Amino acid sequence: MILDFLNIAANLKTIPRQGWIDKLAIKNPESVADHTYSMAIIGMILSDSQEYNTQKILKMILLHDLAESITGDFTPKQKSKDEKLILENKTMENIMSHLPENLQKQYLVIWDEYQKNDSKEANFVHQIDKLEMALQAKIYSEEKYSVQELSPFFDSAKKGITDSNILKLFNQLMGK
Repeated sequence: MILDFLNIAANLKTIPRQGWIDKLAIKNPESVADHTYSMAIIGMILSDSQEYNTQKILKMILLHDLAESITGDFTPKQKSKDEKLILENKTMENIMSHLPENLQKQYLVIWDEYQKNDSKEANFVHQIDKLEMALQAKIYSEEKYSVQELSPFFDSAKKGITDSNILKLFNQLMGK
């Protein structure tokens, strides 16, 4: 059972981040697993430095895109927010069914909290998600993509970040 779960999770390494493909036509963009790993590093450092519940933050980060190991990564143009939510919730229940019941319940509570964005930890993780996207956009800008091409990613990040420490990092990233 647990091995099935691990195989599903490992599939994230093969799922490309769709936004980079759709908006920049990147042939080999970062994978969802790459994104999640980068978020986990950011989350660990920021959570520890701001005295959040780092264990909960890391679990939420590791779970936040897990459904995409089966569904793939959708952009808002491909599926509405409601369609994506329904699909991912069903998918997460399926994925979690491969774990012992106590873990299923624990992880689905964290998943639901992230989806509803109804806690300080969930809000923090959503902002880390935006910062990580901006960080990846900056990396792509150093490769061959112009800041103008990447501006929708930077603008989205700027709009979604309200935490003063995350905003400070974002501004440093942007050279401000």
